[in-house]
Amino acid sequence: MNTSAKRILLTVAGAPAAALAVWALAVPVAGTTLTVRMGVGTQAIEPGLVLVVSLLVGLAGWALLAVLERFAPRPARIWTIVALAVLILSLLGPLGSAVGIATMLVLVLMHLVVGTVLVLGLARR
Repeated sequence: MNTSAKRILLTVAGAPAAALAVWALAVPVAGTTLTVRMGVGTQAIEPGLVLVVSLLVGLAGWALLAVLERFAPRPARIWTIVALAVLILSLLGPLGSAVGIATMLVLVLMHLVVGTVLVLGLARR
């Protein structure tokens, strides 16, 4: 496996690991309950959900970058702009659905941590 592939795998795996670290500090250590409004009810943000969603986001980012590298001029620049736009838009979720300020802050932090890991790790290919 070449260095680029190793870095991609570490980045895509690192994003969920970083999100789970934030979750672990906020929920079991600090005692925060992460709950969001979903339709007519609420849903707790559990570690499995954090893992799956952040992993899917990382894989989607990697796939987009691979397509851009094949068909676009300056793919890293285009990808970074798209990734930052998606990150900014993703912050609307916690801002609009979090039950409580603590939950909102933790979820925003999770989004920022995952976005930072992916942007720094994938844009440097």
